[in-house]
Amino acid sequence: MEFKLQDLRSPRNPKSRIKIMKGHFASEHAHVNTYIDISTVTCRMNNARETAKVLVEFYSLSTKVDTIVCVDGTELIGAFMAEMLSANGIGNMNGGENISVVTPEVINRGQMIFRDNTKRMIEGKDVLILSGSITTGESMLRAISAVIYFKGRVSGVCAVFSAVNKVAGLPVHSIFSQKEVADYQSYSAGECSLCAKGQKLDAMVNSFGYSML
Repeated sequence: MEFKLQDLRSPRNPKSRIKIMKGHFASEHAHVNTYIDISTVTCRMNNARETAKVLVEFYSLSTKVDTIVCVDGTELIGAFMAEMLSANGIGNMNGGENISVVTPEVINRGQMIFRDNTKRMIEGKDVLILSGSITTGESMLRAISAVIYFKGRVSGVCAVFSAVNKVAGLPVHSIFSQKEVADYQSYSAGECSLCAKGQKLDAMVNSFGYSML
C-alpha cells in the first residue's frame, strides 16, 4: 500500500489540523480503517496554540480547572490551554490561577499512576483530562480511574479527535469527530470486518505514530 496522509482542517480554526490515512490499522484496543495523525498539533507550536484556543472555548466560562492531565503526547497543547484558562478576563473562571500540567506514568497493561511528587497536583483538585485521539474510550477510562484513585475530581474530558461522545458518563469535547472524518470505523480485533474480508494490516499505530508492516 502507498501511504498518503491527507490534511483535515477544523472549520473552527484552520490552523488546528490533523492528517488522516485510509487503510487497515491495528491499535492497542481496536482495528480501524482510518489512521488519525495528530503530530502537527502536538509538535508544532503555532498549531498547538491554535488547537488550544478551540478547546479552551468549551471550558473557560464554565469549568473550574486546577490541573490538566495530558495523555497521548498533548503536553504542548495542555500548556497553552493552561495559559489561556488562567488569563485574566471577564467571566474567566480560572483567571489568575496557577494551573498545573501533568502527564501520568503508564505502567503494567496500560495502568496510569502519578508519583508522589505530582499526585499533590491531583488530590483534591479539579482535573481536566486532555487526549490526542480517543477511539474506544478505554485509555480515557484508565486516565479517569487514575485521577479518581488519586483523589482528584474530573471536571472535563477533551480530545483533538474522538470517535465517542461520552466516557464514563462524561461528555467528550473534541475538535474532530466521526462527523468530520468520513466513514471512520473501529472494530474489536476479533470482530474486524476488514480481517474477515482478508484485508491485511497496513500498519501498527499508537499515539507515537505508525509503523508499516
